[in-house]
Amino acid sequence: MGEAYEPRSGCPINAAIEVFGDRWSLLVLRDILFGDRRYFRELQANSIEGIASNILADRLKRLVESGLLTREDTRPGQRARYSLTEPAIQLVPVFAQLGSWGLRHRPASSALRVRAELLEQGGPPLWQEFMDELRHSHLGSESPARSPSVRERLNAAYLAATNSS
Repeated sequence: MGEAYEPRSGCPINAAIEVFGDRWSLLVLRDILFGDRRYFRELQANSIEGIASNILADRLKRLVESGLLTREDTRPGQRARYSLTEPAIQLVPVFAQLGSWGLRHRPASSALRVRAELLEQGGPPLWQEFMDELRHSHLGSESPARSPSVRERLNAAYLAATNSS
């Protein structure tokens, strides 16, 4: 979706949906954002929705072409690492809002809902802190070290929920 790409209309919602409105793209981005999965095999093996390898390859390619991911150049036989771009990092509030909506209107398991609950409770300050962490790990920007990190807090909440289930 390089410079020659033209959306079907000038509507910003349509333009966003054309980039990540299919069944899998947001889930791939979710797994990179929240699961810190940066390699193809990690993404496929740990997909709780069971994404097929051909679908994953296609979505990764589309997300790179649309500027939401970068793919590290590798030599043959090396694993390529994917990184979030700034536009993808700025989706954190969107994911938080989608999670909040899902908590209220869709069934969710207790273990899988805890991250959305934590993001909802933390609100914009937590989202900003998480985006800063992502900028540091994916873009190499300076980031003040906080302990525990947002990712560590999200993972601890998830592990606590899975252990109590």
